Amino acid sequence: MTTPLTPQADAAAKDAVKAADRAHVFHSWSAQKLIDPLAVAGAEGSYFWDYDGNRFLDFSSQLVNTNIGHQHPKVVAAIQEQAGKLCTLAPGFAVDVRSEAARLIAERTPGDLDKIFFTNGGAEAVENAVRMARLHTGRTKVLSAYRSYHGATAAAINLTGDPRRWPSDTASAGVVHFWGPFLYRSPFHATTEAEECERALAHLADTIAFEGPQSIAAIILETVPGTAGIMVPPAGYLAGVRALCDRYGIVFILDEVMAGFGRTGRWFAAEHWDVTPDLLTFAKGVNSGYVPLGGVAISAEIAATFDERPYPGGLTYSGHPLACAAAVATITAMAEEGVVEHAAHLGADVIGPALAEIAERHPSVGEVRGLGAFWALDLVRDKETREPLVPYNAAGADNAPMAEFTAACKQAGLWPFVNMNRTHVVPACTITEAEAKEGLALLDEALSVADRHTTAGA
Repeated sequence: MTTPLTPQADAAAKDAVKAADRAHVFHSWSAQKLIDPLAVAGAEGSYFWDYDGNRFLDFSSQLVNTNIGHQHPKVVAAIQEQAGKLCTLAPGFAVDVRSEAARLIAERTPGDLDKIFFTNGGAEAVENAVRMARLHTGRTKVLSAYRSYHGATAAAINLTGDPRRWPSDTASAGVVHFWGPFLYRSPFHATTEAEECERALAHLADTIAFEGPQSIAAIILETVPGTAGIMVPPAGYLAGVRALCDRYGIVFILDEVMAGFGRTGRWFAAEHWDVTPDLLTFAKGVNSGYVPLGGVAISAEIAATFDERPYPGGLTYSGHPLACAAAVATITAMAEEGVVEHAAHLGADVIGPALAEIAERHPSVGEVRGLGAFWALDLVRDKETREPLVPYNAAGADNAPMAEFTAACKQAGLWPFVNMNRTHVVPACTITEAEAKEGLALLDEALSVADRHTTAGA
């Protein structure tokens, strides 16, 4: 990667971009009159910059998807080359770049997940995985965790556990929520990881029993929950869920949309626990979001269900050649450049140790957790009581402490990923040690703002 050029201020371009945005763009998850989107002029590697000449170290990877960084030259070149050769083709045809993308993904998925159904993104991957599970089993119910996010389409938003579900929750989509393991805020009064695992599995087993195993098509879990807080599951939990699914003929779906493609220091997070699901959803890091792409990796047994029976689903842009070319280039570059191994190194030797030291210094940091380039800091008012720095789903004045912390990060040139009472450290998996240390130092400084809202700082 070349060092990004020094950003240049361009007030006229900024005004034009912002005026067009305000006039015509309808933004997601936002009250339109209450937002003021940053006008971005460019990006490269671990940075992006605005039209005022401000450069930001991207500790968010945008939406935790630019795993290979911004503007990777090999991926950009592959998209350009594919555009010159074949821009688009309907999904019913066989095309070399689509087949190669599927092969490279299947080589890296666990077990026999060797068939790939392509979608435009993660939510559609979840929609189709659930549809496959229901058709395969002839059952309707799907179980998912409260602390989760699976997308904003109809089934995916009902499966989601966080408050973004509430306005669209029809309570008729056949979804049942349960509590997943999370020792720091244990719903099971556990005091050790082993207790948390045992009690969480017992709770899930009871939920299955009371819902009727014969009615449950699938259990879906984020292998490592992302936006909900990067809660790394305790040893034995995913294997225990796998065993429950096997006992009752339930399809086990792992959502690796955020955790996949190197983010946790493995190609897929499931590798950490040696667990193979029946279906695995992916998106984001598969091509770092350069062109929209997602998909479902399908086990041999479920794929066989549709050998003689048509699968009733599809998308016009399924396996789009430009997106698949970006995926081939991304996966190839990651393999050649050791990006997955680098992410593991960052987590074990750079980010993890530094965050542990930061937690010792700041009364606002209740817990640090994560793997690879995938970390969260749970911010609290009091380390002893673990009271969150802001209430659950806080807004307005209630969210002021997190808003002030976020503003301090941005003022210092660090773009954070913030959700509720947490800040996530999720830079590109290609970030250098020097860049990571730069960002961690800026984070360390900004946390002093959060400290002022703790019982220790009051």
